[in-house]
Amino acid sequence: MNKSKIINYSGIFLTYYANNDTSCVHSAQDHCLIYLYSGKLIIEEKDKKEIVLERGSCVFVRRNYNIKMTKINSGDQQYKGITMTLRRNFLRDFYYKSLKKDNEPQIFPPKDNIFIIPLRPDLVSLFHSLDPYFDTSIKPSKEILSLKEQEAILSLLKINKNFYSILFDFTEPWKIDILDFLNENYRFDLSMKEIALYTGRSLATFKRDFSKVSDVPPRKWIIRKRLEVAYNMLEYSDLKIKDVCYEVGFKNLSHFYKAFKKQYGFSPSEKH
Repeated sequence: MNKSKIINYSGIFLTYYANNDTSCVHSAQDHCLIYLYSGKLIIEEKDKKEIVLERGSCVFVRRNYNIKMTKINSGDQQYKGITMTLRRNFLRDFYYKSLKKDNEPQIFPPKDNIFIIPLRPDLVSLFHSLDPYFDTSIKPSKEILSLKEQEAILSLLKINKNFYSILFDFTEPWKIDILDFLNENYRFDLSMKEIALYTGRSLATFKRDFSKVSDVPPRKWIIRKRLEVAYNMLEYSDLKIKDVCYEVGFKNLSHFYKAFKKQYGFSPSEKH
């Protein structure tokens, strides 16, 4: 294997990097579980000591947390890893349908955002069962992918009971999930008051609930989401930059260029 490759199976990313020292800024809207088949992963947090992960390591990163990840070769080993995103809708469905609430521990969410996961046989088996999909054109079925996500959740809960409060930290069930709503409506020019109304909240309650699920203010979250979608569109579509700008919700091309360069360090024209 000497070419870079990223395969996305419904939020399960299988990744090869042929080039050494590939860096990216990570800030996903979902929790992520990352496993290294080979190579090395360096994680940098603001004002904290960097974390270096070697082959066979596993790490959990909480949603909406900004870190820098550098993926490099190790000796003659190419970087090869898997990132499993644990989506909010899936977690919520799993929680209400599959967990016995009377056995749920009463604990408070920890403040940490990154957890080095000790490997158990169930996790090792899970990750290595996905390894064959790196080198095949056969896509795993939705049912198989669902089972893999359930395996990951159950393994995390066995490893550390704190994951109950991390994975299943939802807003009240009678309210519309804020991030689900914004992920579907980020393109539209809505005021904070309108978003609060559409999600069943007062403006004050909306701001308080939003602070629980994001480390940035709502308007900044929307801009970042638009830029992330724009980045992928420029990478994988043939749309013109102007069309991408308006498609993701920007009203001004100049503003789009400025915001994109501030976020990624280069202009959309350099990406396209």
